[in-house]
Amino acid sequence: MDKIVINTASAPAPIGPYNQAIQAGDMLFISGQVCIDPVSGQLKNKDLQEETHQVMHNLKTILQEAGMTFDNVVKTTIFLTDMHRFSEVNEVYGKYFTDSFPARETVQVSALPKFVNVEISMIAVR
Repeated sequence: MDKIVINTASAPAPIGPYNQAIQAGDMLFISGQVCIDPVSGQLKNKDLQEETHQVMHNLKTILQEAGMTFDNVVKTTIFLTDMHRFSEVNEVYGKYFTDSFPARETVQVSALPKFVNVEISMIAVR
């Protein structure tokens, strides 16, 4: 099976030795995204809602680069630094899915890259 690297300038460049996504067959594995604005390179994190919207926007552009949408997503993982704020993230996250929701887990972690509050990764299938 061939692996295809998916990278787009419409999402933040990786900040380490990884790619934005890898397509393997009909499956797309998207690396965890944080709230980096791909145009400015700055964090968009004035509040948790803005942060979550930017994360979802970054994921959306990677999906689009692979010819997919949120309807193709079958699994997500949400990493939060404060589980007490789960409902704030959940409210924004839910607005991006129109057909059905994917499987998901949410995990509290002690810290995330660039000390943001939320990171989300996805698996999608064509």
